[in-house]
Amino acid sequence: MVPANPRTSTSLFSVMPTNLLLINCLLLAHAADRQLSYLLVRDGKIAAIGPMAACPLPDGMATIDGDGNLVLPGLINGHNHCAMTLFRGMADDLELSDWLYNHIFPAEAAHVNPEMVYWCTLLAAAEMISSGTTSVADGYFFSATAAEALRDAGMRAVVAHGIVDFPAPSVPDPSKNIETVEGFLRHWQGRSSLITPAVFAHAPYTCSPRTLRRAKELADRYGTKFFIHAAETANEQATVIDPQGPTPLQHLATLGILDAHTVLVHGVWLDGPDLDILAASGAAVVTCPQSNLKLGAGIAPVPQMLSRNIPVGLGTDGCASNNSLDLFREMDLLAKLHKATVRDATALPASRVLSCATKGGASVLGLTGCGTISEGAAADLVLVAIDQPHLTPFFNSDLLVYAASGADVRSVIIDGRLVMRDRQIVSFDVAATMQRVCAMAARSKHSVRRRPKTEN
Repeated sequence: MVPANPRTSTSLFSVMPTNLLLINCLLLAHAADRQLSYLLVRDGKIAAIGPMAACPLPDGMATIDGDGNLVLPGLINGHNHCAMTLFRGMADDLELSDWLYNHIFPAEAAHVNPEMVYWCTLLAAAEMISSGTTSVADGYFFSATAAEALRDAGMRAVVAHGIVDFPAPSVPDPSKNIETVEGFLRHWQGRSSLITPAVFAHAPYTCSPRTLRRAKELADRYGTKFFIHAAETANEQATVIDPQGPTPLQHLATLGILDAHTVLVHGVWLDGPDLDILAASGAAVVTCPQSNLKLGAGIAPVPQMLSRNIPVGLGTDGCASNNSLDLFREMDLLAKLHKATVRDATALPASRVLSCATKGGASVLGLTGCGTISEGAAADLVLVAIDQPHLTPFFNSDLLVYAASGADVRSVIIDGRLVMRDRQIVSFDVAATMQRVCAMAARSKHSVRRRPKTEN
């Protein structure tokens, strides 16, 4: 039998050098005129940036030739359930409550275990790294194992353990949900420079007011982020447990859940009063446009949020409801959705969308020093090949939102370590990971409830 946790005591990523000299790359400011630059990385941070004419000698450190590629800050996926790669395509074209209660929850009860979470999270890491994502906010079960997988992959992550008021895969006794998550926080806090533990109360319809308060108190006690799905569907208010307000957002506000450390996921059904309350609270939102459209949930009022200075990040959600983890796809859709809904081409500029996936997303997750290319910032960098027909000519960064894709990413550096070079991930064995997940899928396909096929 394959062990659930087959890692060595020292992961490959942990022994990679954190001092690098990146040469012959393009910065956004100079991409149009093709002026080449260098970036010097020391101890995982950007130490210097300048034109190639002023490039220092390598002085024995590893040198990476950017080969004229564009260097960008790594993309930041503000919401994912990484291990749900196992359920990609399992229950498509269903509305949210049917999808969740009749397909996803039963599949999770049958198949989620530490082995599944490790390998399926590792598979998600492979997909994210190869499409330019360097940081992710994950929320699921067996989160200690998810944290190990993301650390082993070399990704930066805010890993939040899930809380619900019914038996869950890693918390069979719901009376111990807060206790279990506290153990996770205690174990992972300060343990890795890449992993930040957090709290994820699933939703107001799966967590009672008492549970929500206790979960937020736990997050506050440990100084962590508090994540919750909220205002995702039009009928969510009818399913809220013991509602304390007329809307899901006002329910959370009454419970004292909203503050600068709270991150609401989705936020589709927020009206004007909700947005005003949200803006005053300092809480942030992560929007997941692909997932929201695929499940028929609706379109989040992102321009209205931004106009009120509500922090907004961008997420993919899990593979079971997207089904891709490519943030370039997500950026393109987000920018265009709002132009169409209000018939205004200026409704949400590409530059604002790119910020939601980089610097703005880092702020939402509390990742200080990430999402930007500047001296002293974290060396989380992606190299994008722009010398291609669909990215020519390259006038400005708008083209990244409207024309680029994850397949254009050539190399990825996280925390100063090279994790992908020339489209090859070097921090772990991707082929072996895919084989593991495929074997799990083969075992699960006959035991998961399948929706009946319809005739055309």
